[in-house]
Amino acid sequence: MTRPISFLSDFGLRDEFVGVVHGVLATLAPDSRVIDITHGVDRGNLRGGALTLTRAVQYLPEDGIVLAVVDPGVGTSRRALAAETGRGFFIGPDNGLLSPAVAMVGGAHRIHSIENPDARISSPGDTFAGRDIFAPAAALLATGEMELADLGPEVDPDTVSPMLLPFPEVKDGKLHGEVWWVDGFGNAQTNLDPEALIEVGCSVGDRLTVRTGATERNLLWVTTYADVEPGAPLIHVDSSGLLAIAIREGDVAHEWGLSLGRTVVTGKADQ
Repeated sequence: MTRPISFLSDFGLRDEFVGVVHGVLATLAPDSRVIDITHGVDRGNLRGGALTLTRAVQYLPEDGIVLAVVDPGVGTSRRALAAETGRGFFIGPDNGLLSPAVAMVGGAHRIHSIENPDARISSPGDTFAGRDIFAPAAALLATGEMELADLGPEVDPDTVSPMLLPFPEVKDGKLHGEVWWVDGFGNAQTNLDPEALIEVGCSVGDRLTVRTGATERNLLWVTTYADVEPGAPLIHVDSSGLLAIAIREGDVAHEWGLSLGRTVVTGKADQ
């Protein structure tokens, strides 16, 4: 039985890159189902890709293959990695992209560098590792034609590139964090944990002060968009379990000028 392959990249859909990778997978692992997580990661945005994969990983098939390609260092000396975890294999570049998701599923049992020429497609260029290195490795593991050790030498986990993510802080009774992600609807996910907000004395239904950059506003902490009037701002726990800022039927990122890394400070509003 072949394993399913879940595929994430920053390739977009304008060019042929996603289709070509699908073609390699279909040729080498024709019975494997391929799930497209997204190909809309901003170009070269490693943190964005890592966070997207981390949000998705718990919903992907267990014992499958995760193929992730956001690779601004393609063609350099950065390694191509294959990691075995309790939920299957993760394939991608050694640039931190895989690290948070691998940690979320319990860490890697073994990690190998993909160096075996028999696990690669020969190419005159070195800038399409998704096609030439990562896709063949994913397909060969999916079919069982190769074992992890067949791909190349084992790697010391301490030498693998991490992805350093900022943690929120509590200062003077306020929770300090930042915008982590803006979705296609313009909602701004933060790195703020609702439990931490509860610990500073807030609860659902409270009016909160929310400062983004130098601008402070009052928002209701609600459970869903319909709890406020159309056009009203709100803060809620999103589908990933983190606090997000939104405008009902609006685009808060556009209207408030929010982007990745924008500081967010929140706490209970003065009564």
